[in-house]
Order: sequence, then structure tokens, then C-alpha cells
Amino acid sequence: MVLVLVIGDLHIPTLTHDLPAKFKKLLVPGKIGQIICTGNVCDKETYDYLRTIAPEVHVVRGEFDENTHFPLSITIPHQSLRIGIVHGQQIVPAGDANMLAALARQMDVDVLISGGTHRFEAFEFEGRFFVNPGSATGAWSGLWNGEATPSFALMDVQGPVIVTYVYQLVDGDVKVDKVEYRRPDPPKDNVEPAIGAGRSELAAGW
Repeated sequence: MVLVLVIGDLHIPTLTHDLPAKFKKLLVPGKIGQIICTGNVCDKETYDYLRTIAPEVHVVRGEFDENTHFPLSITIPHQSLRIGIVHGQQIVPAGDANMLAALARQMDVDVLISGGTHRFEAFEFEGRFFVNPGSATGAWSGLWNGEATPSFALMDVQGPVIVTYVYQLVDGDVKVDKVEYRRPDPPKDNVEPAIGAGRSELAAGW
């Protein structure tokens, strides 16, 4: 079991000054094994803060990040799953499920984590799982002409199963919801191989 914090679009200090205090109380060192950040951290102090929470931090570059060395995409093997991370600039229109699915196929991942929209989403599509943690600070977004609901996600990875807990700050209270994803079993070939079939034929699926 691995507990992964999925967070992004903090926009500190460009659009907001800090994470909500109630979120910071939840994000204590020692419980989280890995952080996946969808970008727009935006400064070194915020990145250093994330590194105090977990020993392993993966960040992709958002359009407002100072650090140009953050990659545009990352693929992480997680037990039997492959997890892809992007900020979301590649997705036009923003958050479009078909475009996300096309990118997931291109990256050959079971799970695609993206940001940019400042709205939490978690859904299964074409057998893959898509997560957008939203904006952890509720930063303003031009997409919605207003501030977003502050949110982040914790993913509990258990082999081919991911249990995702979304934390949202609504009217001053932290609300938690759960979404579960199980990677579909690979399709089985029901065709019996011919007697005496060679090893190369079997490997090719004939």
C-alpha cells in the first residue's frame, strides 16, 4: 500500500498567499509516501514545503512555474499500474475527456493525472482512470471567472486498485469523498493454438 498526495495549481504567491490552514493540518509528514503535483507550485518555498511532507516529490511544469527544469510530463510505474502526469496545457478544450483519453493512450498509462482547470475530477473512461486534483488553494481561474473550491486528493494504491479520497473545503469545512478504480483485467485470447504451434506463433497471438 502506498499513500500518494495528488495536488496542484497552488499559485503561491502569485494568486494566493498560502494553503488553507485546515489542509495544512491534514498534510503532516510521515504519513504520505509520495507527492504528485500537477504544476503551478509556483515558487521554491512552496516546493520546499512539499518536500517536508513526503520524501518523494514529482512535479510537472505549469505555465506559471519559476522552475523551468520541471518536465512537461512524467510516467511513474506504481506496482502493476502506470501513472502519467501532465499539467494540462496539452488538453484542448481544457479537461476534455476524449483528449485526455488520447493522451493516456499515447503515454501508455493506466492512470492520467492532470491539472490546469482548478476543478476536481475523478472518473473512469475507456478502462483508464483520470484524476484532476483541482486547485489546493482555490486560486482564481480564468476558465470559470472566479475562485475555485480548494481541493486535493489522496490516492491509496493497492496493486491494480486505487482508492482516491478527495478533500474539498466547502463553507469552511473539509468534505471528503471516495472514488475507487480497478484496472480491467487484460482480455484473454479464447482461440486455442494449433497443435505443434511454434513459440513465435504463440507470442504473436496466433
